[in-house]
Amino acid sequence: MKNLVVCALVALAVAGCAKDTSQAQIEDRSTARPGTGTTQLPSTSQTRPTTPENVGGNPLTDPSSPLSKRSVYFDFDSNEVKDEYRGLLQAHARYIADHREQRVRIEGNTDERGSREYNLALGQRRAEAVKRVMTVLGADGNRIETTSYGEEKPRSQGHDEAAWAENRRADIRYGGE
Repeated sequence: MKNLVVCALVALAVAGCAKDTSQAQIEDRSTARPGTGTTQLPSTSQTRPTTPENVGGNPLTDPSSPLSKRSVYFDFDSNEVKDEYRGLLQAHARYIADHREQRVRIEGNTDERGSREYNLALGQRRAEAVKRVMTVLGADGNRIETTSYGEEKPRSQGHDEAAWAENRRADIRYGGE
C-alpha cells in the first residue's frame, strides 16, 4: 500500500513538472517568505550576478534553475516537509540521480526556542525528513549525509515570528560548498 501511495505521489509530481508554462505565469512557492503566505521575488542583493560561470554551465549556480534554491522551511515544532517543496526536492533528487559523483549534505536548523538538545534533535529530524523525500523521489540515500545545527546557525538574528520562520529550515549543500 505504501508503495502505491509513493508511486502516486511521484506520478503527480512528474505530471506537475511536465505542464507547459510558456503561456502562463506559475507561482514559484520555493521563494515564498516563511510565515507570510505570499511569494516574494528575491532582492537583487540575494541574487548572483549573471556571469558565464553561473549561467548555462552549472545549474547549481544558475539563478533561473530550481537547483539554486536550497532551503526547505518548516512550521513551528514540525519536521513535516510541506507539499510546496516537493517540486524543489524532486529537481534536486533528479540532479543527484543523474550526477553520480555528487555528494550532498542536508543541514537541519531550528529557531531559538526550546533547549539546545531538543533543537539539535528537531534539526536532525528535519534533515532526515528532507533526505527521506529525496530518496523516495530517486536520489541515492548513500550519497546524502544529514546533520543538525539546531539553533546554532540562524539565518535571521531577530527574535520574532518572521525571524523564527526564516530559521526553521533544512539547507541542501552540495560537495565543495
